[in-house]
Amino acid sequence: MTYSAAENRYETMPYRRVGRSGLKLPAISLGLWHNFGDDKRFDEQRAILRRAFDLGVTHFDLANNYGPPDGSAETNFGRHLKDDFKPYRDELVISTKAGYYMWPGPYGEWGSRKYLISSLDQSLERMGLDYVDIFYSHRPDPETPLEETMGALDYAVRSGKALYAGISSYTPEQTLEAARILKELGTPLLIHQPSYSMLNRWTENGSPNLYEALDQVGAGSIAFSPLAQGMLTNRYLNGVPADSRAAKERFLSESALTDDKLDRVRGLNAIAEGRGQTLAQMAIAWILRDQPKGSPVTSALVGASSVAQLEDTLSAINNLKFTTDELTAIDEFAVESDINLWAQK
Repeated sequence: MTYSAAENRYETMPYRRVGRSGLKLPAISLGLWHNFGDDKRFDEQRAILRRAFDLGVTHFDLANNYGPPDGSAETNFGRHLKDDFKPYRDELVISTKAGYYMWPGPYGEWGSRKYLISSLDQSLERMGLDYVDIFYSHRPDPETPLEETMGALDYAVRSGKALYAGISSYTPEQTLEAARILKELGTPLLIHQPSYSMLNRWTENGSPNLYEALDQVGAGSIAFSPLAQGMLTNRYLNGVPADSRAAKERFLSESALTDDKLDRVRGLNAIAEGRGQTLAQMAIAWILRDQPKGSPVTSALVGASSVAQLEDTLSAINNLKFTTDELTAIDEFAVESDINLWAQK
């Protein structure tokens, strides 16, 4: 059946400016890290993507290695674009990344110009696109000069293969240096994609912390894993379900669900119930909360395994306000919990 987007798709979703750029992103964006590889039925993927766009989600985030297998999320998304979203391409922000292992040999991962540009070319071919809106360095490379990695991002933009440049999981110091290099090249840093949640607050640490560094250079941020790999949901309030991510050891191990952490999750769940939200909804709303200088987070990046889960998560936008008492109560439980899988070693 031919897809026609909902006419009211822009009536409820808030859109936020990315740093000091001209681009806006939806408050909640959809990540295709899980559930869009070959292990997920194509019709289920289609239903999620269609419903997301109908509800105002204009940003779809991918990476070269998303699947499984690696690359399949981009290939599948390319089919969805061709079938459903081609008429709406100019209403979409599509991003991809390169930095993790993708193919054998010395040129298949990290941050060399050779790898990044080759990967971007492959991503464009898989998705059937002439360009992506944002191209990210997925992680800093400890052995490749930052000038080379940023030079590759600058080339991607100047060549027309990407409209904007981004970075992910860079420290505040690396972020400032990356932004300096890009500015000298003439391609400003648009956005940083860090992991961030109520149990993973590394972005708030340091002087400057990551958000202060981004404010200094005029870049925005989009937080991934805002539900702490699923810990900040009702899935684990009464144990570990057999079909859960933790039971399957997919980026969340059962051993990580200590009594101390689960006590924090239950405490946060009680606060969410008092707000009339699910824990997942409150976790997203907290990511997007206003702070003294406004919210430092442009968008929260979520996944979805079903339309129902997507709709539940997107309902977070219905209550983004927190009282001072609520924030104080949350801070009793929302403490660093050593779950940042993407921290540099």
